[in-house]
Amino acid sequence: MLMEEVRVRFAPSPTGPLHIGGARSALFNYLLARKYNGKMIVRIEDTDLERSSRESEENILEALRWLGIEWDEGIDKGGPHGPYRQSERQDLYQKYVTRLLEQGQAYYCYCTEEELAAQREELLARGEMPRYMGECRDLTPAEREKLEKEGRKPAIRFRVPENRKIIVDDLVRGEVVFESNGIGDFIIVKSDGIPTYNFAVVVDDAEMNITHVIRGEEHLSNTPRQLLLFEALGLPVPRYAHISLILGKDRSKMSKRHGATSVIQYKEKGYLPEALVNFLALLGWAPEGEEEIFDLSELIEHFSLERVAKNPAIFDLDKLNWLNGYYIRRSSVERITDLAIPFLQEKGYLPSELSSEQYEWVKRVVGALQSYLSYVGEITDYIGLFFGEEVNLEDEEARKILQEEQVPRVIEHFRKKLAEQKELTPERVKRMLKELTKELKLGGRKVFMPIRVALTGKTKGPELHDIIPILGVELIQKRLDNSIKKVHMIEGN
Repeated sequence: MLMEEVRVRFAPSPTGPLHIGGARSALFNYLLARKYNGKMIVRIEDTDLERSSRESEENILEALRWLGIEWDEGIDKGGPHGPYRQSERQDLYQKYVTRLLEQGQAYYCYCTEEELAAQREELLARGEMPRYMGECRDLTPAEREKLEKEGRKPAIRFRVPENRKIIVDDLVRGEVVFESNGIGDFIIVKSDGIPTYNFAVVVDDAEMNITHVIRGEEHLSNTPRQLLLFEALGLPVPRYAHISLILGKDRSKMSKRHGATSVIQYKEKGYLPEALVNFLALLGWAPEGEEEIFDLSELIEHFSLERVAKNPAIFDLDKLNWLNGYYIRRSSVERITDLAIPFLQEKGYLPSELSSEQYEWVKRVVGALQSYLSYVGEITDYIGLFFGEEVNLEDEEARKILQEEQVPRVIEHFRKKLAEQKELTPERVKRMLKELTKELKLGGRKVFMPIRVALTGKTKGPELHDIIPILGVELIQKRLDNSIKKVHMIEGN
């Protein structure tokens, strides 16, 4: 048990929607905070003023809310350590910049972009890592005055100590060692007065009393710079945990071809939040046993950083679809119906306003299809089954089934049985089909498969006892007629 109050933060840059990698980082932070009755802070790192937008910010917050990831302080909640947007914290950053300048641990740099680019090319040509070589490290006041008279606006650089080993004690990766000589003096305030990420994040983590930083592996290379800043400013250092990259099944960087990349896209396709949360948790974290199904409360109970893997996590869309299908089957038919209706309306299967009778019809359809869906939006691939008098035979196998010798007898008896029914319910249809096999003295496949193909054109699909009550006697008779005509046409050719 951790003795101090655990305080974690999720600090996205609002330059686009919340992606899978960011959502996983948010989830792991949330799970750690809740496990130890700590606090989660959501702050917005919008120092990239050109690319940041309130639209992206709202997308991120909407995605977190949809996933059930709650925060205790931050954007739209407030708290004692606000404001929670970096763009609104400039005065605070200035206080720390002044301290570094006064201590001689930061200095003004007048190098232009062109000069820095040329230096970078020269280092690369020599086979060295690009870094700042310290041209402005020791300028005299007179040299500074001359450069300012030329109209140069200075950035502010941090003076990186030489010949130091910087050790990152990472909760996932163990000790990771960096050499200070390979870093070079880095910019902490740009020439337009805006602090850089590495500087602002240190000030914010310290001011917000952050105890643990759980973030993606791509941030590991930033950590030595941040540790040097914490040290120079005399601020307490949080514990770091850098979680692995997420790769596609082909082990390449995650992209659109591996599946949707933003959380809201999954919501818009009809994935369930609990399925996505369950899936995200398993991307890089391994539970102790064989169980893979966890709700949010169970994840909080079982989660630990000790079981977070160093190796890249593989994004497997098939596994997500399997998990989502599991949660769809466990959901109430009313919930899935309400989620399905907008998809059916968008495709023109339903009017914009539904009567109570239409709603009940959709509910019956969803009940028949629910166990076949990987995500709710997929219902539009199946719904055509319940519309129209024509049946399109899907393949040669379906055609051959309708040409089997027992089919005319099966269809005739099925028609008679159907006409005898006063009411069609799944239970009555089950009994009727059972009676049919006994009376015809045929195996189930010889009876059920021709009926299925004649009514749907397909050899697989929802249970007949679910389909038949929804189609109704009148539509069934018309489909049987049309299917038999198709068979005669095939035989005639």
